[in-house]
Amino acid sequence: MNKQIFVNLPVKDLDKSKAFFAALGYTFNPQFTDQNAACMVIAENSIYTMLLVEDFFRTFTGKPIASAKEATEAIVCLSCESREEVDELVKKALAAGGKTPRAPQDYGFMYSHGFEDLDGHLWELAYLVPQPAA
Repeated sequence: MNKQIFVNLPVKDLDKSKAFFAALGYTFNPQFTDQNAACMVIAENSIYTMLLVEDFFRTFTGKPIASAKEATEAIVCLSCESREEVDELVKKALAAGGKTPRAPQDYGFMYSHGFEDLDGHLWELAYLVPQPAA
């Protein structure tokens, strides 16, 4: 069974991307961070995002790199502990130069909102409302 996930994303400017995500409160593992890549820690020992400079990203694929500003290649969804955490992360993303692709969504059982990072990648944040045991 898989124990960790590493989401690999191409970025145009690694330093700007690191600063953007640091402003949201994320840290980077220096062991896997250099001039070509940065290992962003989302959840220690389980969830990471590898921010890869586009030229380095190309070494992993023979396909062209999609422009996330022009097309959606994926939506990375992260769970949050509360509605407030969702809203706070979106607020930090906006202050760091991100955008919101849509208004918050409240489905009763789930609250979600998200942001678009500097390269156009979509990040969805979701709080699942605890349900009473059946």
